[in-house]
Amino acid sequence: MALAHILGVPRIGPNRELKFAQEACWRGEIDEAALQAVGSGIRQANWQRQHAAGLAFVTVGDFAFYDQMLNHVALLGCAPARFGFGATVGLREYFELARGNAACHAMEMTKWFDTNYHYLVPELRPDTGFSLGTDWLFDEVTEAQTAGFVPKPVLIGPLSFLWLAKEKTAGFDRLDLLDRLLPVYAQILARLKAQGVEWVQIDEPILALDLPAPWRAAFERAYHHLNAAGLKLLLASYFGPLRENLLVALKLPVAGVHVDCVRGGDELAQVVDWLPATKVLSAGVIDGRNIWKTDLAAVLDRFEGLHRRLGDRLWLAPSCSLLHVPVSLASETRLDPELRTWLAFADEKIVALATLKTAFNAGRHAVARELADNAQALASRRASPRVHDAAVGARVAALTPAHDVRNSPFAVRQAAQRARFRLPAFPTTTIGSFPQTAEIRSARARYRKDQLSEAGYAAAMQREIAHAVARQEALGLDVLVHGEAERNDMVEYFGEQLAGFAFSQTGWVQSYGSRCVKPPIIYGDVSRPHPMTVGWTVYAQSLTARPMKGMLTGPVTMLQWSFVRDDQPRAATALQIALAIRDEVADLEAAGIGIIQIDEPAYREGLPLRRADWPAYLDWASRAFRISASGVDDATQIHTHMCYSEFNDILPAIAAMDADVITIETSRSDMELLRGFGDFSYPNEIGPGVYDIHSPRVPSTAEMTRLLDKAVEVIAPEKLWVNPDCGLKTRGWPETEAALSNMVEAAQRLRQQHGDRAAAGAESGVLA
Repeated sequence: MALAHILGVPRIGPNRELKFAQEACWRGEIDEAALQAVGSGIRQANWQRQHAAGLAFVTVGDFAFYDQMLNHVALLGCAPARFGFGATVGLREYFELARGNAACHAMEMTKWFDTNYHYLVPELRPDTGFSLGTDWLFDEVTEAQTAGFVPKPVLIGPLSFLWLAKEKTAGFDRLDLLDRLLPVYAQILARLKAQGVEWVQIDEPILALDLPAPWRAAFERAYHHLNAAGLKLLLASYFGPLRENLLVALKLPVAGVHVDCVRGGDELAQVVDWLPATKVLSAGVIDGRNIWKTDLAAVLDRFEGLHRRLGDRLWLAPSCSLLHVPVSLASETRLDPELRTWLAFADEKIVALATLKTAFNAGRHAVARELADNAQALASRRASPRVHDAAVGARVAALTPAHDVRNSPFAVRQAAQRARFRLPAFPTTTIGSFPQTAEIRSARARYRKDQLSEAGYAAAMQREIAHAVARQEALGLDVLVHGEAERNDMVEYFGEQLAGFAFSQTGWVQSYGSRCVKPPIIYGDVSRPHPMTVGWTVYAQSLTARPMKGMLTGPVTMLQWSFVRDDQPRAATALQIALAIRDEVADLEAAGIGIIQIDEPAYREGLPLRRADWPAYLDWASRAFRISASGVDDATQIHTHMCYSEFNDILPAIAAMDADVITIETSRSDMELLRGFGDFSYPNEIGPGVYDIHSPRVPSTAEMTRLLDKAVEVIAPEKLWVNPDCGLKTRGWPETEAALSNMVEAAQRLRQQHGDRAAAGAESGVLA
């Protein structure tokens, strides 16, 4: 009989219960015991849903109060020594690692493979030690067993843990720590065995990457060591095909292997051919990263022969953890009824998995109604007239190379822009958003509930914009923003105004910690029926003589941070979005807005995991950005912003975007990420973030000045801007003003040290 299981589920709760409890605990409104009770309730509900669906196990260890990698830092007793916590941390210290404290900045955060989830990056040094730390995993196993469930604990594998960490000492190879780490993993497995656990899932997602030979070779000795614990190990890889790592995975001394049959399905036959006769094959047959219904009949057609061959050695699963999709469609009462039938969130995917299990084991007739409903929904989507727009298709087809290039080279544009704006050296700005206060959220909620008129809402937002502009002027910032009071989310706000997008009510997914996002659903061809930001931006500009940035979200980020239609290439959808943004840029310029920021924080995130697949992506991604930005005059300055990522390996493609100014997050890496831009001789202007907005900590002027001094070592002073790491919507006004005041003072110190480029810039602009 085929078994069914899952690799993990969303941990935020159906109504974001975890988020609200976390933030209440951080504010001191509830104690740790109350937060723990919320966590336990979420886990129990998740396990009950898995058990009710007839899954073979309930997955334990996929829950985290902040992040699964941070959980492993606590489990493995390797908190960064700079915090002084020692091997064992409590929940308070755990949150300080994630959020920083008065003495230490938070651990670095970066994207989890090519998803929009962020993980905390372990910090490793030659003297890093490992030991059993927290008992949280073992306590959760006991909790599940006490409730009557059969637990399958999940661990991030030792090699993936080391790979995803970062060396903090030059010349040190973190792989050298493997022999020090493996005994602790063996202790963990021994404790789980003593608790009566039979199967342990060990995630090694780095098997979907291009791995250096020493890392590939390390798998065999690592898993021979772990296999000695006597537990059945399920090695799980996901997010892509195994390719040259396929034999590495299949030959390991483990009891089973999970493969992603959605993103790596082309190699299934090869996997089956090489699978040892004693091993379980867990097939990821349901997409764990998107929200479209699975074609159940197609899965049955594809895997029925394999089921006859493998019998109970075939396990059915989603492709990866369901962490990346919303919890349930149950509360979605406002979605278009037809569109709703096309969708499946985590709960619905679990039900679909149960349907497949029954069909394999009892025959299709046992789930005939479910299969018929599934087929009808798929046919409805294929035939729906709302999916395709002939005008959009014609416009994309008419694109030429002239649509994705600026009128003049950067040097000419730079001179024109300096002549127009006459900014000082080290100009200061912010990334876009300002605090989303209780008043803003209340007004938006009342407006959505029809308790506040459109005119009343507009007046409330204008008051907030005026407030943000006045505070920026008082702080002495050089280039202002309107603060985005009217925006709920940098993607959702635009998607709500674009054709081809739909929105859920409760479709939240975790981005990091307590930060949740509600991705739009791109179901059809995209176009812009009307201007989206012009009125707000023009109003803000009317309040000040200083330059006001227009703030837009770029096409790649709109794509990456949405649930994207899967019936056409992603590149085609990106070009449609780029044309819609291009229209907005043109309208902003026509309205007198001279600086326009098109944010692409997800540009690096969209990079395929395998280097061989990079050129095709980078070609269409950079082209999509240029199409959105290139319809403006030389004196209009185009900015872009990118979030925590390793940029060095794609700097030519970033330069090919040809933004006049790029701002990047660099403070948590202590300006380390900026060095690559200097080594590459990045040609345009750049604003490295000088303080971390994800933490409530207010860094001093001296700290920011030190970071800027490091920036000047690698980037010419006349190319540098001064700004925070990211937007400020999650921060409060007191800490925001304090940090920005220090930032402005740091910029002034740099001007005193390096002089002012304004006169030279203006002169070059006149000559241009």
